[in-house]
Amino acid sequence: MKRFVRLWRSGWMQLLLAVVALALAFAAIYWRGPEWGAVLEAFQLVIWTWIVLAFLLNVVSTIFRALSWRLTVGQALPSEHQPKVIHVFSSFGVGLLANAVVPGRLGELARVATLRRHLPDAPPGTSATLVGTVFAHRLFDLVPASLLVVWVLLTAEVPHWAVVSFVIAAFVGFALFTVAWLGAKRNQQSVMSESMSSIRQLFVMGRQGLAVLKEPVPLAGAVLLQCLGWLMQLLAVYATMQAFDIHAPLSAAGLVLVLMNVATIVPLWPGNVGLVQAAVALPLRNYGVPYATGFAFGLALQAIEMACGIGLGLLAIAREGISFAMLRRMDDEEDSSEDAVAEVRELVEDHDEASESESEAAREGAAVSR
Repeated sequence: MKRFVRLWRSGWMQLLLAVVALALAFAAIYWRGPEWGAVLEAFQLVIWTWIVLAFLLNVVSTIFRALSWRLTVGQALPSEHQPKVIHVFSSFGVGLLANAVVPGRLGELARVATLRRHLPDAPPGTSATLVGTVFAHRLFDLVPASLLVVWVLLTAEVPHWAVVSFVIAAFVGFALFTVAWLGAKRNQQSVMSESMSSIRQLFVMGRQGLAVLKEPVPLAGAVLLQCLGWLMQLLAVYATMQAFDIHAPLSAAGLVLVLMNVATIVPLWPGNVGLVQAAVALPLRNYGVPYATGFAFGLALQAIEMACGIGLGLLAIAREGISFAMLRRMDDEEDSSEDAVAEVRELVEDHDEASESESEAAREGAAVSR
């Protein structure tokens, strides 16, 4: 059993499984997918100015979402340890890139580790608090997603199979939000005791980072920014529809955006390529859009989103001086979900030791100068 676990945790085995899953997915797409000649023809007729507009709208969406996280972090940390906006943007970009190129949604930890580098004087446990802010920030997606789902159900032609997915996702999401809100606290102290159990440490992490849920005004601001981010994404989908000469109403773009998010909740293979496109193309047939055109449209949407994340991420790692090897090393250190608490604790201790060393060096330098 232990040999099997070690084999499963091996980076080479995970890479092999990812390659096999991706190969099987592409084989299924090729043999059971659309008419590829029609897909290529759809790309030949694309109006590229609309594609550029869709890309820029995705960039604006990312800016709004990063500002929302900045408000969340601002409520979780003491006033004397607030990060600069540029550092939040940069950390958010590193997270986008990590999610795009490293499996396992490691981007959430990557942006925490990146932002923590800019808070050397923050108290012990700050990294753990930042993990909680990431969780809170992800919860804010429930509000715009719920508004979008209600609007789509009232105005768009929604397939019956999609309605069930909407209901399940909404139920799980609001259950998580309720638990998070009840567990949030205003206390901005971020201290963990060595004697705490792992479960207790995880609980303390979350509570410290969820402070914004108990502050009505910052909470409203963070949710509003997240809603604006979703609005920009909706307009980006609509702009891409115009690029492919798809004359469907804005509610159809809303349906596409919801289904794209549902199709990527569970990562069956890298990017869920093929599944996302099928989820987009099938409902568009009700609007008279050929399946091949809808499939090409779905490919373009996913490519635009990835280009935005990778482009902003490359700018961020260039500014931060982070290499792809460092992102890869983060993935290698994430052995299992059972080690998540230990990993975050180790991250906290590493940063706290670095902070103490820097403070000690500064005091020695001041003594020498005197």
